[in-house]
Amino acid sequence: MLIKAGNRRIYYDLVGPEAGPVVCFTHSLSSDGGMWAEQMTPLLAAGWRVLRLDMRGHGGSDPVEGDYTMAALADDVALSLDFLGIDKVHYIGLSIGGMIGQAFAIGHGHRLHSSMLCDTAPGTPPGGQAAWGPRIETVKKAGSLEPLGDGTMERWFTDAFKPRRSARWKEIRSTIVNTTPAGYLGCAAAILNFDFVPKLPSVKVPTLVVCGDDDQGTPPAGNKQIAELIPGGRYVGIPDARHFPNVEHPDVFNRIMMEWLGSKRG
Repeated sequence: MLIKAGNRRIYYDLVGPEAGPVVCFTHSLSSDGGMWAEQMTPLLAAGWRVLRLDMRGHGGSDPVEGDYTMAALADDVALSLDFLGIDKVHYIGLSIGGMIGQAFAIGHGHRLHSSMLCDTAPGTPPGGQAAWGPRIETVKKAGSLEPLGDGTMERWFTDAFKPRRSARWKEIRSTIVNTTPAGYLGCAAAILNFDFVPKLPSVKVPTLVVCGDDDQGTPPAGNKQIAELIPGGRYVGIPDARHFPNVEHPDVFNRIMMEWLGSKRG
């Protein structure tokens, strides 16, 4: 399903009972709403209405040329909620999705019942340019994300995941390499230019932060900092997981998620 936003389209998937409270998901860089497939069954069984949004240039959403900002990406979420007539949501985002969640809580906090931020960071990491520069140049040179596919999967999952769920591994890798270069580069620019540390203490949204214990890309320390800076924030680690604990250990992740949402359902 598509939302018209000027001369571009934002893809969304909205399922569940019309009267149910809404959980809004945003995904990681070079992924799409399909990364949340493992979370759908328990949410729908419990009567939640689930909205999954694809970022600019990811999944079914049109790319936008140039650099993006976290504020602009958060505004895309607000625009989508306006289009769908949804006033407030329970928000769940991972990686850049969690960064967008922080921007949304800062700029649109009145539209949130709760926020669950996963495997993310409160600001551009030290040495970010050194880590991201080669990836950005690789994508520009190749005109594709194909060269990043295997390395990204190694950062996202432990070695135990691929032999255990090879079909899902291939599916997620395919999503990575089919992301548009414009979408990847625009979001990478946003990741390299943000700092929410000064503003997080002003956030009034109930917030849970979750991270894989072995996440090297957005390490636990940064996630714990988010939980410490937001008043009342909580942190939970997931053992034997890297960047995608919701896919690698869905039973553990879903238990945490359902307990959190259940406590905030009202």
